[in-house]
Amino acid sequence: MGKVIAVANQKGGVGKTTTTVNLAASLAMGERKTLVIDFDPQGNASSALGVDRQALVDSKTAYHALIGHAKFSEVIRATEIDSLFIAPANGELTGAEIELVTAFSREQKLKQALAEIRNQYDYILIDCPPSLGMLTINALTAADSFLVPLQCEYFALEGLSQLLHTVSLVRQSTNALLEHEGIVLTMFDGRNNLSHEIVKEVRTHFGDKVYDSVVPRNVRLSECSSFGKPILLYDVDSKGCLAYLNLAKEVLTRNQPRHEVAQPTQAAVPMTTAAIMPPPPSQPMIDAGAATI
Repeated sequence: MGKVIAVANQKGGVGKTTTTVNLAASLAMGERKTLVIDFDPQGNASSALGVDRQALVDSKTAYHALIGHAKFSEVIRATEIDSLFIAPANGELTGAEIELVTAFSREQKLKQALAEIRNQYDYILIDCPPSLGMLTINALTAADSFLVPLQCEYFALEGLSQLLHTVSLVRQSTNALLEHEGIVLTMFDGRNNLSHEIVKEVRTHFGDKVYDSVVPRNVRLSECSSFGKPILLYDVDSKGCLAYLNLAKEVLTRNQPRHEVAQPTQAAVPMTTAAIMPPPPSQPMIDAGAATI
């Protein structure tokens, strides 16, 4: 059975779509059949993988699969990478937030729709919108785990705080088995002391939940999306490409069956949220006692 990973963060502009697209492309280059589900009405993941959103006007999209007007197998499209596929979306997905309000078992709609194609892929990555509405709840309910891109800037911790609270509610109500896939530090600027401080604090607080790979601020990562290509097909020698290839290796290593991993396990690190307002200089940036999930 394929693993479903929701790439989510309440805050916008932290690199969710960039991470979804380029991690998926890197997994696909590692011979893992991978599907990206564009679950953001902005449709940026679709554009980043070469789908013309204007041409989707008369086509079936993730929206139609979600509300039951099409099967996911009718929505999925191939990309330039052989093992990488995309279920595209456009502005129609905005309407799903309203339509699902009165629907029976509304939080389960995506999970039910994915049952048809789940076993056909090694990995299914869901690009969530920058909100904690019905679309994100559906994604977290359908997922086996959630991956958090965290921008190396202080106010990004606010989005993490809200997301972790929402995850705790989802675990209590619709998906008790939802796991934490990890935190990916993005938009790291080595010239900025604050970026180094954020990395240090997040690693100290969340331990092995944070991936070793750090995605730098990279102009090539910004450019490749406008050309409708993942970074692997745009500039394979860039620092951004190397970061996502290393991230994919870590994801594959963490998801190996336990009997294949000959490394000692570390004590579990409790998931705790961060204080979202700037603390006094004498206090740490993250308040370990704020909340625990």
